[in-house]
Amino acid sequence: MSQDFTMYVGTVGGGLSVSSDSGANFQHMGMRGTLPPSECDVRAVTVYPDNPDRVLAGTNAGVYRSENRGQSWELLDSQMNTEWPAQSHRTSDQWPLQNVEIWSVTVDPVDTQTIFVGARPGIFRSKDDGRTWEELPLNVRMDGPIGTPRTTIVLVDPRDHRTVWAGTEVDAVYRSTDGGDSWTRMPEVGPQRMAGDIHGLAIKPGDPATTFCTTPHGFSTSTDDGASWDLHEFPKFHEPDWKPGDGSAYCRTIFMKTDNPDVMLVGTGNTIPGDIGAIRRSCDGGKTWVVPKLAVTPNSVLYGFGSHALIPDTIVAHTVNGYLYLSNNGGETWDKLPKEFGHIRAVAVSPN
Repeated sequence: MSQDFTMYVGTVGGGLSVSSDSGANFQHMGMRGTLPPSECDVRAVTVYPDNPDRVLAGTNAGVYRSENRGQSWELLDSQMNTEWPAQSHRTSDQWPLQNVEIWSVTVDPVDTQTIFVGARPGIFRSKDDGRTWEELPLNVRMDGPIGTPRTTIVLVDPRDHRTVWAGTEVDAVYRSTDGGDSWTRMPEVGPQRMAGDIHGLAIKPGDPATTFCTTPHGFSTSTDDGASWDLHEFPKFHEPDWKPGDGSAYCRTIFMKTDNPDVMLVGTGNTIPGDIGAIRRSCDGGKTWVVPKLAVTPNSVLYGFGSHALIPDTIVAHTVNGYLYLSNNGGETWDKLPKEFGHIRAVAVSPN
């Protein structure tokens, strides 16, 4: 059944756009002089799990919050705490968050006063609803193939909110068991160095639970809390005789349906940004996969998904080069929305 929802689209260079009518029409936030700035980079948009009115947007001008489904925004207090981790790469005793390149924003679903911001590099945390911030001692390696790593995703473990996971580009997976106070770098998720280019994380409850992460070579799974990983490949595009080891589709993101974690989606493409993409869908917790038919072939890698637990069958998918797709049945079928953007980096959904 079709749902009435608000959609948020974050872009690089084009700021933030909001649709309050399920994607039929969009309003560019800068057109009315509202915040965030009209030409900023918005790589992260997150709706509070307990209150769909509240939305966070991570931009290159700071973290903004809306209390009314995106109609107005305020810049959160961006002054960092003065106490820094002993091994922090930063040298000043105060650092404005609006000067940090933000790649992810996560709200702790158990304690929504706690917010995690993934940056380039590292992670920042607020424990007082965004009034003050501290940099956490992630201590990423700074000698990676792309230079300074980016923290592309922070995931609060659904089994215990004191356990927090972080995926980095390109420095693999980190885990904290004390709410972010300390971190451990987990073993490599694949044989190649670029397997440490992590943009998607998900945890499927069970005995044992399964941790999923996406890599440029496929997705990796762990049933021992990240101590070891198994790599699973998808066929390359246009390769009907593909066999494992022949090369694989590029995997960017992974999505798990909140009301049924056996239903999973992975966004793939031939490379990044690529010129073709696809959605992979599983109904058995990642054991088998199908490729849902899309009326319009994606013009680049399928970069991300947006949904909300209150309307779990409504899912928005986007390519990096501006296409939006909508499913109202949990990802079984999809329609392409007419509106196209230049360079999308994030989508999110609030039920109206």
